[in-house]
Amino acid sequence: MNEITLSVILIVILFGMLASGVWVAFSLLAVGFAGIVLFSNAPVGQVLATTVWGASAQWSLAALPLFIWMGEVLFRSRLSDDLFSGLAPWLNRLPGRLVHVNILGCGLFAAVSGSSAATCATVGKVAIPELMRRGYDEKLVLGTIAGSGTLGLLIPPSIILIVYGVATEESIARLFMAGVLPGILVIGLYMGYVMIWSLTHPGRTPAADKSMGFRDKMWASRRLLPVMGLITGVIGSIYTGLASPTDAAAVGVALALFLAWIYGDLTWQVFLDGLLGATKTSCMIAFILAGAAFLSVSMGFSGLPRALAIWIDSMQLSPYALLGALTVFFIVLGCFLDGISIVVLTTAVILPMIEAAGIDRIWFGIYLVLVVEMSQITPPVGFNLFVLQGLTGRNILQIAVAALPFFLLLLLAVGLLVLIPDLALWMPNSMMGGGVAG
Repeated sequence: MNEITLSVILIVILFGMLASGVWVAFSLLAVGFAGIVLFSNAPVGQVLATTVWGASAQWSLAALPLFIWMGEVLFRSRLSDDLFSGLAPWLNRLPGRLVHVNILGCGLFAAVSGSSAATCATVGKVAIPELMRRGYDEKLVLGTIAGSGTLGLLIPPSIILIVYGVATEESIARLFMAGVLPGILVIGLYMGYVMIWSLTHPGRTPAADKSMGFRDKMWASRRLLPVMGLITGVIGSIYTGLASPTDAAAVGVALALFLAWIYGDLTWQVFLDGLLGATKTSCMIAFILAGAAFLSVSMGFSGLPRALAIWIDSMQLSPYALLGALTVFFIVLGCFLDGISIVVLTTAVILPMIEAAGIDRIWFGIYLVLVVEMSQITPPVGFNLFVLQGLTGRNILQIAVAALPFFLLLLLAVGLLVLIPDLALWMPNSMMGGGVAG
């Protein structure tokens, strides 16, 4: 039995364990252990210890729990109420009217959260009751929140971009910059769809609220200023080079706690709940990363990544053909795994193929996040679908149908990113230099 056959067996075992409900981290560690035993004479205990320690002790990983904690604090504050009341007066005259609050509200919260589920839950808990009370189409409301919630994966500071940066040893600051224009593109596509839908269904959009003057709009939006200051301080310090992502995350936590205190929301219980929530999520991600690192070492002993790279090179596939196949692969995988698991599970095997095809790794990180965003709104394991089911009590398939147009819009965004690589590469190249090619 050759190495490739044994590697395929390991992959089948891995997916069998995942399908049976075994924790992702345990599945990765178990298959990695079997791979070391089968493919080498290396002392598996020492390899496990050094690999897990090395994966867990990277300084760049420190930004992860800090950004998660920042999002947890703001999730428990009045931010969601402020988003709705601050944005609504400016959107009342657009086709679709207050439905756009879902999209822009998720975009703003994504910029201070980094989590798709937190973005979806925070905006949804305020926007859904308010928009239903005003008579907006339920399917459109649920679809916009499910789709826009995925922006938490793309718009910096994105947790999944940190995970990808750590796994591939790429600059997290460059990845953050690369995510800005694609994030704006997705927001534009969503808002364009809502406007077209509203113009073609005029009877299903409620009448506009009473018009407000510019001064009244500015007064209604005053509560957005602290949040905008937080976004500008955290993201701006990274883009200008004043702070590393880890330093900016620490400042973000301090500012989030200060804002919650100013709002009167920072009780001892809120502080503990936010800290515990961040700890649980961070430990889960770190555990998965450690398991993935060990599996990567195991795959290295098997020779599978090298063999795959040689195979791809020998087929002379165009980058477009390779990306088309990978898109289908990731969409199918997203039906069964969450986004972070997909990234850490596939990175070791996929990257040699990407490098052999001459595709830039920064660009591929943004492409991967866009495709993984689709997994947040695909049953049966779409996290945003579960969040909305908990908020509304609706059947998960109903919510999935409502989210389908936004799934297709994400697919369109992937196509545009492939056709125009500078959507992801222009900002990191122009602001930080580096001659990376698309």
